[in-house]
Amino acid sequence: MTPQPPSSPISAVAEASQRRPWRALAWLLAMIGGVSGFVWWLWQPPFDSESGSGRLTQPFPLQSVADSSAKLDTALAALWQTEKVEPLPRADDLAIARRLSLALTGSIPSMEQIRAFESRPDSLRVAWWIDQLLSDKRSADYLAERFARAFVGTENGPFLVYRRLALTRWLSDQFEHDRPYDEVVRDLISAEGLWTTNPAANFITATIDNNNKKEGPDQIRLAIRTTRAFLGVRIDCVQCHDDKFGDRWKQQDFHQLAAYYAGAQMKFTGVRDNRNLPHEVRFRGDDTERTVLPAVPFSPELLPDGGRPRERLAAWVTSPENLPFARATVNRVWAILFGRPIVEPIDDIPLEPAEVPEILETLAKDFVAHDFDLQRLISVIALSRAYQLDSHSPDPDSPATASQEQHWAAFPLTRLRPEQIAGSVIQAASLDSIDGASPFILQFAKFAQTNEFVKRYGDLGETEFEDRGGTIPQRLLMMNGKLVQERIGQSPFINATTRIMTLAPDSAAAVDAAYLCVFTRRPTVTERDHFAAQLSEAKGRNRHRVIEDLFWTLMNSSEFAWNH
Repeated sequence: MTPQPPSSPISAVAEASQRRPWRALAWLLAMIGGVSGFVWWLWQPPFDSESGSGRLTQPFPLQSVADSSAKLDTALAALWQTEKVEPLPRADDLAIARRLSLALTGSIPSMEQIRAFESRPDSLRVAWWIDQLLSDKRSADYLAERFARAFVGTENGPFLVYRRLALTRWLSDQFEHDRPYDEVVRDLISAEGLWTTNPAANFITATIDNNNKKEGPDQIRLAIRTTRAFLGVRIDCVQCHDDKFGDRWKQQDFHQLAAYYAGAQMKFTGVRDNRNLPHEVRFRGDDTERTVLPAVPFSPELLPDGGRPRERLAAWVTSPENLPFARATVNRVWAILFGRPIVEPIDDIPLEPAEVPEILETLAKDFVAHDFDLQRLISVIALSRAYQLDSHSPDPDSPATASQEQHWAAFPLTRLRPEQIAGSVIQAASLDSIDGASPFILQFAKFAQTNEFVKRYGDLGETEFEDRGGTIPQRLLMMNGKLVQERIGQSPFINATTRIMTLAPDSAAAVDAAYLCVFTRRPTVTERDHFAAQLSEAKGRNRHRVIEDLFWTLMNSSEFAWNH
């Protein structure tokens, strides 16, 4: 994971470099004022239920979203009846809030957000929370990174002609303004110009060989990305030979699709199309190369007649009648929210409607009917019954079964991703939300620490929905690594442990605050009594040490490391 750095520049640094005394004095006064304001901000009491509500807006429940969620619930009920599984009860509100925050921002909620969430009426909390998250720039940034993995992978690529960060920032801007997803994809496939001034062109330039830039964009890799990321179809296995396991795909099908990218060239003005460049292939058994003309592998009637080859391909891919596009998008959004897709592997969805799960088909048609609105799709899924089910049975003698998880009758347990762990550790150590309104120094520290942690923990890469299991080095990194130690220990920045020790009215309230910060739930009576007793016995610095140990214990638990 490569998070985007905070966009706010420290413009005063340039001023401080000037050697004029009055500028140096101005810089010193600004620093003193900034630090004073920062310290004041950190010391605001976190125990007011309305804390932070001033910068959060009101919910936006729409009847059409509720209607679409009801259709999904009907399809789910039919699935449960067919598979003879009983759904678990609904999860509590805070568990749902945690899931949504992890899925959309890559972090657990802050104490500030929890207080604001719980101050809302019970019936409006989840809808209000969805609206808050979708209005948060962090959600656009995080979703942009998740989608970029499917579009261009995780490598930085050829620096002279490719800027991954520019692409993710552009995607974030599209998602923040809720631009129709079909328009976004059309821009990616058909983009022309410089990768710096038209960031969508980075989808094309990402495929250029770093060691042989003269060859230009790789039409084979572009064809693979197009079918897998946008259509949820794997036909790249036939690029060297016909399908050995059926007669659907031929080698020519793949190369005819790749031919739409044959004209993409690198010019002084960026990516440009040359319609006269052919796509030449040497098929298996042939002695010479042959020219392959562009053609789509299915539904050719959806292909427009006019326009550049890549424009025609983009229009075909995103056509409202081309349901594989909508299915692939829904499958990916579902996977981001639940931790695993409806159809696995995520990019191998059947083309025949009869083979497509009903819940996927229902959502895909609804997505098309509402103009490919990603934010609306997220809301529909998040308000569904399946998303709000518990992950654990209330009866310890009758735990949730694999069949219940498989058929979405229980929320699936999935490991947190590396950047979700880092983001959650950082957020848990601060009672206030670390977002775009936070001091720049906090934003930059989060960016730097997350990058370092993910690098050491191990990035999941493009195959992000495959559970690889935990490792001993990962556990040791959590137990002994700098991130946890620095965030919970005494430091120049007043963190959650210090503020809880100072502001909590009693030991029980301190334990409650710690659990809310780390687990997004309150402790059980047994948990509260156990830790409150230890805290009450401690004095002075030992009291701070007990709170640090409590945070360390909670952060190194399995409950913290899993989405549930």
